[in-house]
Amino acid sequence: MLTHHRKPVCLSLISTDLPVWSVVETAGTLYQKDSDRFHLLLTAPPLISCEVTTPPSPEDTSHPGQRKAKPPSSPRILWMEISPYRVIMTMQGNAQLSYRHFWEQGVYGISRYWLPTESLHPHEPIRLRNFTQSLSLTGHPLPEHLRVEYELWADKIQLGCYILNLEIKH
Repeated sequence: MLTHHRKPVCLSLISTDLPVWSVVETAGTLYQKDSDRFHLLLTAPPLISCEVTTPPSPEDTSHPGQRKAKPPSSPRILWMEISPYRVIMTMQGNAQLSYRHFWEQGVYGISRYWLPTESLHPHEPIRLRNFTQSLSLTGHPLPEHLRVEYELWADKIQLGCYILNLEIKH
């Protein structure tokens, strides 16, 4: 059974112990795979990267140290595989930061990050572990709210506690 619904969504990520907070409000397409498995596909707003231009000429004193915004070449796609038991979230697009997270309650999952192609090792992911403290999915027959509370780890160093919150408006 594969049905889809176009819905407004709000996806937020906050850290409970670091100054990290991000919110994306957009439309998403919710695909129902079976009675309790769903895929959510959405386009995230573009990240704008800045590059410093060449030093200004002596004649141009109007905008010293001016920066140019470089528009992304393609949209960033966020794909979430959602069930009451596990969540997989993948971000891909436009040669910027990409990542893939795997969360399952009470389990150490893997978080992988791929840096832009200009990095030292462009195709080797940074691998971190995450420990999912809590995963809850509510709403029937379609999901309405997902909350994932997790810790992010690099070897034996904790990189913060996070809450991923997804609201799907019906």
